[in-house]
Amino acid sequence: MLRDYLARRLTLFFFMLLLLSTFTFSLAYLFPGEAISNLSGVQTPTPMERDALSQKYALDKGYIAQYAKFISNIFHGDWGTSFSSGQPVFDHIKELFPATIELAFYALIVSIIIGVPAGILSAAYHKRLPDYTINSFALIGISTPIFWLALILIMVFCLQLGWLPMSGRVGLLYEIPDTTGFILIDIALSDIDYKQQAFIDAFKHLTLPTLVLATYPTSVLTRFTKDSTLTVLDKPYIKTARAKGLTRYEIITRHALKNALLPIIKQIGLQFSTLITLAMITEVIFSWPGVGQWLINSIYQRDYPAISGGLLTVSLFVIIANIAADILHNLLDPVSRNQSHGKV
Repeated sequence: MLRDYLARRLTLFFFMLLLLSTFTFSLAYLFPGEAISNLSGVQTPTPMERDALSQKYALDKGYIAQYAKFISNIFHGDWGTSFSSGQPVFDHIKELFPATIELAFYALIVSIIIGVPAGILSAAYHKRLPDYTINSFALIGISTPIFWLALILIMVFCLQLGWLPMSGRVGLLYEIPDTTGFILIDIALSDIDYKQQAFIDAFKHLTLPTLVLATYPTSVLTRFTKDSTLTVLDKPYIKTARAKGLTRYEIITRHALKNALLPIIKQIGLQFSTLITLAMITEVIFSWPGVGQWLINSIYQRDYPAISGGLLTVSLFVIIANIAADILHNLLDPVSRNQSHGKV
């Protein structure tokens, strides 16, 4: 049964990859200009370069052969050359994507730490003051545009109070060896003399972008956790525990919490994929050197190979995050696993 479920999920994964790769391949023909330039990044190829590139991308053959060559180049790390920098697109992605993952990961951690306990507390005091207060903050968090919130926080904490920096990952005074691409990990692994100062400075740079990016998923997780907890608290075995005289704390921690948290696992995966897309706006506002800011700049510069590579990277990661969250949820939740196998 489990093997059949995993096989279906892998089939869905490869089908989505097929659609994604087909769309990315089609962009070379949908963008203005020649397909040979959009695929390779060479804007004005010489006749000799044109012949070599036509053979490299199978442009002298049919679309099926061109698509197969495109997939082969993708797997071999040949994603074309950026118009603006003249560097391989894949090198840009390898350099910038860890910064985006780092920002999204820390924002997800903040969302879980705040959102899940807030949702449980709201459900425990349903239709009371804590519930109304938490619901109000969650509604504000969902309704507030992150670019507006980012500008307000920059004005208060950066310009007026001067407590936090407003751009970048670390101050210019600190030279951090690039080992993993994750700034805090790189500082921890480095042998620099100013490790403690650099760590504090990097944490300050990370604070505002993380809080801004975590606002929306925190609000979503709060409301989802509350609904999930209320659903469990309405079960017959919870009513039986309440009739035995157990306190609210004992009912939630001993009986309700485990079952209430299982559906949240899938929601966390969905929010992580949402964070990747929301990070683009956050990176632009805070000048965070990630793939989102690079992709936005590539759109302004009409850098078509970079746009294709950036969209492929972000979309692929979103697909992987959603599939992984769904598989993990079904492995941990026997009810969902039985439903996916056609059992009642």
